[in-house]
Amino acid sequence: MSDTFRAILVSRDEDKKQSVDVVDMSEDDLMEGDVTIAVEATTVNYKDGLAITGRSPVVRRWPLVPGIDFAGTVVSSHNPDWQPGDRVILNGWGVGEVHHGAYAGRARVKGDWLVPLPAGMSAHEAMAVGTAGYTAMLCVLALERHGISPSRGPVVVTGAAGGVGTVAVSILSKLGYAVIASTGRAGETDFLRDLGAAEVIDRAELSQPARPLGKERWAGGVDAVGGHTLANVLSMTAYGGAVAACGLAGGMDLPGSVAPFILRGVSLLGIDSVMAPRDIRLEAWRRIVEDLDRDKLVALSTTISFDGIIATAHDILDGNVRGRVVVDMAG
Repeated sequence: MSDTFRAILVSRDEDKKQSVDVVDMSEDDLMEGDVTIAVEATTVNYKDGLAITGRSPVVRRWPLVPGIDFAGTVVSSHNPDWQPGDRVILNGWGVGEVHHGAYAGRARVKGDWLVPLPAGMSAHEAMAVGTAGYTAMLCVLALERHGISPSRGPVVVTGAAGGVGTVAVSILSKLGYAVIASTGRAGETDFLRDLGAAEVIDRAELSQPARPLGKERWAGGVDAVGGHTLANVLSMTAYGGAVAACGLAGGMDLPGSVAPFILRGVSLLGIDSVMAPRDIRLEAWRRIVEDLDRDKLVALSTTISFDGIIATAHDILDGNVRGRVVVDMAG
Protein backbone atom coordinates (compact mmCIF):
# COMPACT_ATOMS: atom_id res chain seq x y z
CA MET A 1 0.00 0.00 0.00
CA SER A 2 1.35 3.41 -0.95
CA ASP A 3 2.39 5.78 1.83
CA THR A 4 0.88 8.68 -0.09
CA PHE A 5 -2.57 9.42 -1.46
CA ARG A 6 -4.09 12.02 -3.72
CA ALA A 7 -6.03 14.93 -2.28
CA ILE A 8 -7.71 18.12 -3.44
CA LEU A 9 -6.27 21.14 -1.64
CA VAL A 10 -7.75 24.65 -1.72
CA SER A 11 -5.37 27.48 -0.89
CA ARG A 12 -5.27 31.27 -0.77
CA ASP A 13 -2.49 33.69 -1.58
CA GLU A 14 -1.77 36.98 0.17
CA ASP A 15 -4.39 38.72 -1.98
CA LYS A 16 -6.99 36.11 -0.93
CA LYS A 17 -7.12 34.66 -4.42
CA GLN A 18 -8.16 31.03 -4.17
CA SER A 19 -6.49 28.16 -6.00
CA VAL A 20 -7.42 24.47 -6.22
CA ASP A 21 -4.81 21.77 -6.74
CA VAL A 22 -4.56 17.99 -6.74
CA VAL A 23 -1.64 17.07 -4.49
CA ASP A 24 -0.02 14.04 -2.91
CA MET A 25 -0.39 13.81 0.87
CA SER A 26 0.56 11.37 3.59
CA GLU A 27 -1.03 10.62 6.94
CA ASP A 28 1.53 12.96 8.50
CA ASP A 29 -0.21 15.83 6.66
CA LEU A 30 -3.60 15.12 8.25
CA MET A 31 -5.00 17.16 11.11
CA GLU A 32 -5.50 16.10 14.71
CA GLY A 33 -7.98 13.38 15.55
CA ASP A 34 -8.16 10.01 17.23
CA VAL A 35 -9.48 7.93 14.32
CA THR A 36 -7.98 7.55 10.84
CA ILE A 37 -10.26 6.33 8.04
CA ALA A 38 -9.65 5.04 4.55
CA VAL A 39 -12.14 7.08 2.54
CA GLU A 40 -14.03 4.80 0.16
CA ALA A 41 -16.83 7.07 -1.03
CA THR A 42 -17.83 10.69 -0.73
CA THR A 43 -20.12 13.15 -2.48
CA VAL A 44 -20.26 16.58 -4.07
CA ASN A 45 -22.79 18.67 -2.16
CA TYR A 46 -23.81 22.26 -2.87
CA LYS A 47 -21.59 23.37 0.02
CA ASP A 48 -18.66 21.49 -1.51
CA GLY A 49 -19.25 23.37 -4.74
CA LEU A 50 -19.07 26.64 -2.85
CA ALA A 51 -15.85 25.54 -1.12
CA ILE A 52 -14.05 24.51 -4.30
CA THR A 53 -15.13 27.47 -6.40
CA GLY A 54 -14.74 30.02 -3.62
CA ARG A 55 -18.12 31.56 -4.43
CA SER A 56 -19.00 31.66 -0.74
CA PRO A 57 -16.77 31.68 2.37
CA VAL A 58 -17.30 28.02 3.28
CA VAL A 59 -13.60 27.29 3.87
CA ARG A 60 -12.37 29.04 6.99
CA ARG A 61 -8.90 27.53 7.37
CA TRP A 62 -6.17 27.52 4.75
CA PRO A 63 -4.96 25.42 3.05
CA LEU A 64 -7.71 22.82 3.40
CA VAL A 65 -8.98 19.58 1.92
CA PRO A 66 -12.70 20.13 1.16
CA GLY A 67 -15.47 17.53 1.30
CA ILE A 68 -18.08 17.58 4.07
CA ASP A 69 -19.01 13.89 4.20
CA PHE A 70 -17.57 10.46 3.62
CA ALA A 71 -17.96 6.75 4.27
CA GLY A 72 -15.09 4.36 4.81
CA THR A 73 -13.22 1.94 7.02
CA VAL A 74 -11.26 2.69 10.18
CA VAL A 75 -7.54 1.94 9.69
CA SER A 76 -6.34 3.07 13.12
CA SER A 77 -8.01 4.34 16.27
CA HIS A 78 -7.15 5.75 19.69
CA ASN A 79 -10.85 6.08 20.48
CA PRO A 80 -12.42 3.26 22.51
CA ASP A 81 -15.62 3.43 20.43
CA TRP A 82 -13.90 2.49 17.18
CA GLN A 83 -11.61 -0.32 16.09
CA PRO A 84 -9.72 -0.97 12.83
CA GLY A 85 -12.10 -2.50 10.33
CA ASP A 86 -15.17 -0.62 11.60
CA ARG A 87 -17.30 0.87 8.82
CA VAL A 88 -18.25 4.49 9.48
CA ILE A 89 -19.99 7.59 8.14
CA LEU A 90 -19.17 11.24 8.76
CA ASN A 91 -21.44 14.23 8.06
CA GLY A 92 -20.52 17.77 9.01
CA TRP A 93 -18.73 18.82 12.24
CA GLY A 94 -16.76 21.43 10.29
CA VAL A 95 -15.02 18.80 8.18
CA GLY A 96 -14.31 20.33 4.79
CA GLU A 97 -14.68 23.79 6.33
CA VAL A 98 -12.12 24.06 9.15
CA HIS A 99 -10.82 20.48 9.26
CA HIS A 100 -9.37 18.44 6.37
CA GLY A 101 -12.26 16.74 4.63
CA ALA A 102 -13.26 13.89 2.37
CA TYR A 103 -11.43 14.66 -0.86
CA ALA A 104 -8.37 12.61 0.07
CA GLY A 105 -7.55 8.95 0.39
CA ARG A 106 -7.40 9.23 4.17
CA ALA A 107 -9.18 11.32 6.79
CA ARG A 108 -8.32 11.77 10.45
CA VAL A 109 -11.15 13.01 12.66
CA LYS A 110 -12.53 12.83 16.17
CA GLY A 111 -14.28 9.56 16.86
CA ASP A 112 -17.19 11.45 18.39
CA TRP A 113 -17.97 12.79 14.92
CA LEU A 114 -18.56 9.33 13.46
CA VAL A 115 -21.61 7.11 13.28
CA PRO A 116 -21.64 3.46 12.21
CA LEU A 117 -22.43 2.57 8.64
CA PRO A 118 -25.85 0.87 8.89
CA ALA A 119 -25.81 -2.90 8.51
CA GLY A 120 -26.45 -3.96 4.95
CA MET A 121 -25.61 -0.52 3.51
CA SER A 122 -22.50 -0.05 1.37
CA ALA A 123 -20.26 3.00 1.49
CA HIS A 124 -21.51 3.88 -2.00
CA GLU A 125 -25.16 3.70 -0.90
CA ALA A 126 -24.43 5.77 2.20
CA MET A 127 -22.95 8.51 0.06
CA ALA A 128 -25.81 8.31 -2.43
CA VAL A 129 -27.71 9.50 0.63
CA GLY A 130 -24.86 11.70 1.90
CA THR A 131 -25.23 14.91 3.84
CA ALA A 132 -28.01 16.08 1.52
CA GLY A 133 -30.09 12.95 2.12
CA TYR A 134 -29.32 12.90 5.83
CA THR A 135 -30.42 16.55 5.99
CA ALA A 136 -33.62 15.69 4.12
CA MET A 137 -34.37 13.05 6.74
CA LEU A 138 -33.72 15.57 9.53
CA CYS A 139 -36.36 17.76 7.86
CA VAL A 140 -38.84 14.87 7.70
CA LEU A 141 -38.25 14.04 11.38
CA ALA A 142 -38.82 17.70 12.32
CA LEU A 143 -42.12 17.79 10.40
CA GLU A 144 -43.23 14.57 12.09
CA ARG A 145 -42.36 15.93 15.54
CA HIS A 146 -44.52 18.95 14.73
CA GLY A 147 -47.44 16.69 13.86
CA ILE A 148 -47.40 17.19 10.09
CA SER A 149 -48.78 13.81 9.01
CA PRO A 150 -49.99 12.81 5.53
CA SER A 151 -53.58 13.30 6.68
CA ARG A 152 -52.91 17.01 7.23
CA GLY A 153 -52.55 17.64 3.51
CA PRO A 154 -49.84 17.96 0.88
CA VAL A 155 -46.28 19.06 1.53
CA VAL A 156 -44.07 21.12 -0.75
CA VAL A 157 -40.39 20.45 -1.49
CA THR A 158 -38.38 23.28 -3.03
CA GLY A 159 -35.24 22.75 -5.05
CA ALA A 160 -36.80 19.37 -5.70
CA ALA A 161 -34.32 18.21 -8.35
CA GLY A 162 -31.34 18.92 -6.09
CA GLY A 163 -29.62 16.71 -3.57
CA VAL A 164 -31.85 17.46 -0.57
CA GLY A 165 -34.95 17.77 -2.70
CA THR A 166 -34.75 14.44 -4.49
CA VAL A 167 -34.28 12.48 -1.27
CA ALA A 168 -37.02 14.48 0.47
CA VAL A 169 -39.47 13.76 -2.37
CA SER A 170 -38.62 10.07 -2.28
CA ILE A 171 -38.92 9.69 1.51
CA LEU A 172 -42.05 11.79 1.92
CA SER A 173 -43.88 10.03 -0.90
CA LYS A 174 -43.01 6.61 0.51
CA LEU A 175 -44.39 7.73 3.88
CA GLY A 176 -47.70 8.55 2.22
CA TYR A 177 -47.48 12.32 1.78
CA ALA A 178 -48.80 14.01 -1.33
CA VAL A 179 -45.65 15.83 -2.44
CA ILE A 180 -45.68 19.03 -4.48
CA ALA A 181 -42.22 19.35 -6.04
CA SER A 182 -40.98 22.82 -6.98
CA THR A 183 -38.19 23.00 -9.56
CA GLY A 184 -36.79 25.35 -12.14
CA ARG A 185 -35.99 22.45 -14.45
CA ALA A 186 -39.07 21.55 -16.45
CA GLY A 187 -37.22 18.65 -18.02
CA GLU A 188 -37.07 16.91 -14.64
CA THR A 189 -40.85 16.59 -14.28
CA ASP A 190 -41.00 12.92 -15.23
CA PHE A 191 -37.99 12.14 -13.02
CA LEU A 192 -39.64 13.81 -10.02
CA ARG A 193 -42.93 12.02 -10.65
CA ASP A 194 -41.01 8.74 -10.79
CA LEU A 195 -39.54 9.60 -7.38
CA GLY A 196 -43.07 9.99 -6.04
CA ALA A 197 -44.09 13.62 -6.57
CA ALA A 198 -47.86 13.99 -6.95
CA GLU A 199 -47.50 17.40 -8.57
CA VAL A 200 -44.62 19.38 -10.06
CA ILE A 201 -44.69 23.19 -10.13
CA ASP A 202 -42.37 25.75 -11.65
CA ARG A 203 -40.17 27.50 -9.12
CA ALA A 204 -41.20 30.78 -10.76
CA GLU A 205 -44.47 30.45 -8.82
CA LEU A 206 -42.46 30.94 -5.62
CA SER A 207 -39.59 33.17 -6.71
CA GLN A 208 -41.30 36.56 -6.78
CA PRO A 209 -41.70 38.80 -3.69
CA ALA A 210 -44.20 37.15 -1.36
CA ARG A 211 -47.54 38.50 -0.24
CA PRO A 212 -47.95 38.57 3.56
CA LEU A 213 -50.48 35.74 3.21
CA GLY A 214 -51.25 33.67 0.17
CA LYS A 215 -53.77 30.95 -0.54
CA GLU A 216 -53.27 27.97 1.78
CA ARG A 217 -51.72 25.31 -0.48
CA TRP A 218 -49.84 22.89 1.78
CA ALA A 219 -49.63 21.67 5.37
CA GLY A 220 -45.86 21.80 5.46
CA GLY A 221 -42.71 21.87 3.45
CA VAL A 222 -39.02 21.19 3.08
CA ASP A 223 -37.11 24.22 1.82
CA ALA A 224 -33.51 24.16 0.62
CA VAL A 225 -33.68 27.49 -1.22
CA GLY A 226 -34.36 30.36 1.19
CA GLY A 227 -34.97 33.91 0.00
CA HIS A 228 -38.24 34.74 -1.75
CA THR A 229 -38.98 31.03 -2.19
CA LEU A 230 -39.08 30.38 1.54
CA ALA A 231 -41.12 33.54 2.12
CA ASN A 232 -43.70 32.35 -0.42
CA VAL A 233 -43.79 28.82 0.99
CA LEU A 234 -44.50 30.23 4.46
CA SER A 235 -47.20 32.56 3.16
CA MET A 236 -49.00 29.61 1.53
CA THR A 237 -48.72 27.19 4.45
CA ALA A 238 -52.03 26.16 6.01
CA TYR A 239 -53.09 26.99 9.55
CA GLY A 240 -50.90 25.25 12.13
CA GLY A 241 -48.50 24.00 9.47
CA ALA A 242 -44.71 23.95 9.52
CA VAL A 243 -41.80 24.38 7.14
CA ALA A 244 -38.37 22.82 7.69
CA ALA A 245 -35.66 25.13 6.32
CA CYS A 246 -32.23 23.69 5.61
CA GLY A 247 -30.63 25.61 2.75
CA LEU A 248 -29.89 28.92 1.07
CA ALA A 249 -29.37 28.14 -2.60
CA GLY A 250 -31.61 31.09 -3.45
CA GLY A 251 -30.28 33.48 -0.83
CA MET A 252 -29.68 33.84 2.88
CA ASP A 253 -32.27 36.56 3.42
CA LEU A 254 -35.92 35.98 4.33
CA PRO A 255 -37.90 38.88 2.79
CA GLY A 256 -41.25 37.91 4.22
CA SER A 257 -43.86 38.84 6.80
CA VAL A 258 -44.71 37.76 10.33
CA ALA A 259 -48.30 37.23 9.14
CA PRO A 260 -48.02 33.44 8.63
CA PHE A 261 -46.67 33.06 12.17
CA ILE A 262 -49.12 35.25 14.05
CA LEU A 263 -52.27 34.79 11.93
CA ARG A 264 -51.99 31.15 10.92
CA GLY A 265 -49.76 29.72 13.66
CA VAL A 266 -47.23 28.53 11.09
CA SER A 267 -43.88 27.32 12.44
CA LEU A 268 -40.48 27.68 10.79
CA LEU A 269 -38.29 24.75 11.79
CA GLY A 270 -34.57 25.37 11.46
CA ILE A 271 -32.53 22.32 10.42
CA ASP A 272 -28.81 22.14 11.15
CA SER A 273 -27.07 19.02 9.91
CA VAL A 274 -23.52 20.06 10.79
CA MET A 275 -23.66 20.01 14.61
CA ALA A 276 -26.72 17.79 15.15
CA PRO A 277 -26.36 15.63 18.29
CA ARG A 278 -25.40 11.99 17.92
CA ASP A 279 -28.79 10.59 18.96
CA ILE A 280 -30.52 12.57 16.22
CA ARG A 281 -27.94 11.43 13.67
CA LEU A 282 -28.42 7.80 14.61
CA GLU A 283 -32.20 8.15 14.36
CA ALA A 284 -31.88 9.83 10.95
CA TRP A 285 -29.72 7.03 9.56
CA ARG A 286 -31.99 4.38 11.07
CA ARG A 287 -34.98 5.97 9.35
CA ILE A 288 -33.07 6.34 6.07
CA VAL A 289 -32.55 2.59 5.99
CA GLU A 290 -36.23 2.08 6.81
CA ASP A 291 -37.89 4.75 4.66
CA LEU A 292 -35.73 5.40 1.61
CA ASP A 293 -36.45 3.14 -1.34
CA ARG A 294 -33.16 1.59 -2.50
CA ASP A 295 -34.35 1.45 -6.12
CA LYS A 296 -35.15 5.16 -6.03
CA LEU A 297 -31.73 5.76 -4.47
CA VAL A 298 -30.15 4.34 -7.62
CA ALA A 299 -32.37 6.53 -9.80
CA LEU A 300 -31.47 9.75 -8.03
CA SER A 301 -27.69 9.23 -7.96
CA THR A 302 -24.81 9.20 -10.41
CA THR A 303 -21.23 8.08 -9.81
CA ILE A 304 -17.99 9.87 -10.66
CA SER A 305 -14.33 9.27 -9.89
CA PHE A 306 -11.95 11.43 -7.84
CA ASP A 307 -10.88 13.14 -11.08
CA GLY A 308 -14.42 14.41 -11.65
CA ILE A 309 -14.84 16.24 -8.35
CA ILE A 310 -13.63 19.71 -9.36
CA ALA A 311 -15.70 19.89 -12.57
CA THR A 312 -18.77 18.61 -10.74
CA ALA A 313 -18.33 21.28 -8.07
CA HIS A 314 -18.80 23.92 -10.77
CA ASP A 315 -21.70 22.02 -12.35
CA ILE A 316 -23.66 21.76 -9.10
CA LEU A 317 -23.56 25.53 -8.58
CA ASP A 318 -24.63 26.09 -12.19
CA GLY A 319 -27.71 23.92 -11.63
CA ASN A 320 -26.49 21.18 -13.95
CA VAL A 321 -26.55 18.32 -11.46
CA ARG A 322 -29.62 16.15 -10.88
CA GLY A 323 -30.02 14.44 -7.52
CA ARG A 324 -27.00 13.00 -5.76
CA VAL A 325 -23.42 12.56 -6.92
CA VAL A 326 -21.35 9.73 -5.44
CA VAL A 327 -17.57 9.86 -5.67
CA ASP A 328 -15.94 6.42 -5.86
CA MET A 329 -12.57 7.17 -4.30
CA ALA A 330 -11.10 3.96 -5.73
CA GLY A 331 -12.20 4.91 -9.23
